[in-house]
Amino acid sequence: MFDSEQWREVFDNIAKNKLRAILTGVSVFTGIFMLIILLGAGRGLRNGFEHGFKGNAINAIHIWGGVTSMPYKGLLANREVDLTNEDLTALRQGLSDLDKSTGKYRLWRGESLLNYKEKYGNYGIHGIEPEFIHLQDQTIQMGRWINDQDMYEGRKVLVIATDSREKLFGTDDPLQQWVQVNGIPFQVVGVYKFESGRRQNDRSQVFIPLTTAQRVFGANGKLDQISFTLHSSTLEGSLRAAQRARSILASRHQFDVNDPRAIWIENSLENYIQFTGVFTAINTFIWIMGIGTIIAGIMGVSNIMLIVVKDRTKEIGIRKALGATPGNVITQVMLEALVVTALAGYGGLLLGIATLESISRILPGGPMFREPEVSISIAVQALVLLIITGTLAGLIPARRAARIRPIEALRDE
Repeated sequence: MFDSEQWREVFDNIAKNKLRAILTGVSVFTGIFMLIILLGAGRGLRNGFEHGFKGNAINAIHIWGGVTSMPYKGLLANREVDLTNEDLTALRQGLSDLDKSTGKYRLWRGESLLNYKEKYGNYGIHGIEPEFIHLQDQTIQMGRWINDQDMYEGRKVLVIATDSREKLFGTDDPLQQWVQVNGIPFQVVGVYKFESGRRQNDRSQVFIPLTTAQRVFGANGKLDQISFTLHSSTLEGSLRAAQRARSILASRHQFDVNDPRAIWIENSLENYIQFTGVFTAINTFIWIMGIGTIIAGIMGVSNIMLIVVKDRTKEIGIRKALGATPGNVITQVMLEALVVTALAGYGGLLLGIATLESISRILPGGPMFREPEVSISIAVQALVLLIITGTLAGLIPARRAARIRPIEALRDE
């Protein structure tokens, strides 16, 4: 039953001993504040990592040509391995679990000049196949994507991103307009949404049909990169496919299958699982540190409440002499611990969330740290747990107070 007199006395005691209440609350406040900041920082690291994978197929495998580092069957080392259209065809035929695949060729192996009338911009121009959209998911906002007819006819068409559209066309409609790619006219057929990811001030990619890139810019069937996804999404299947791809290319280009530099293979699923494991360990460490901080705060509550009981020994003795039961004394002490813990914990929670919001607004999103946040449900659960344990921390001092004998308390100096 709610006893207003008892609650009034609790708040009167806190008001009369403000310094003591503040000292009691500081440890609790710091504990919940540090837990929220640590959880938010951990989430910020994870958000940055996940943003790097955003729009990219998780079970993708990417292959680049390299330079041999080992002699093989009488052939010397230091031979360049250049990927070709025939390599892509061989992989499509030799990998039974292959789902989507594409070759990729980058013009000039760097940035190319794009201009429309009097406006210019430097962008990476990539020749790709239509299935590339399944490996690097792009949201088409205007027009369309590269299609099979573009590939078959070798059309001079391109798809640009929102940032290059704004720079070259402003508010004008870019569709069906002709732009110059290193002096060669191409027609804009689509615009996709661009999100900066890995570095600040990233420029978007511009996409043209692979056949056009190879024919117009003299690639002669060469590829910079081969990418494909698998039907299965298991690590074992992905590793097996990567090894099979290495064997096929080793046979075609005459290099040792164990040569680590002949070709470079990036297994997105393997990387994702490794990073997920790292962040799971980081999150576990954060919780251990946070809980340790909270426990330290709870111990502080218990210790200060013991001091409170000692200071109020005579008062408690008088209350018991006037008829207060041990239950009344225990309730009084635990209620005081509850109020101080709840107020300090709630303050720490609010400040922690406000701090994360400020950090999120001040720091730009990057590949390592992005949008620190904490789940409200987790924050509230942590606060409730802190209040419960903080209240229980007052149990030992409360029981000690309940055992005080009136006659001994009255003699206390």
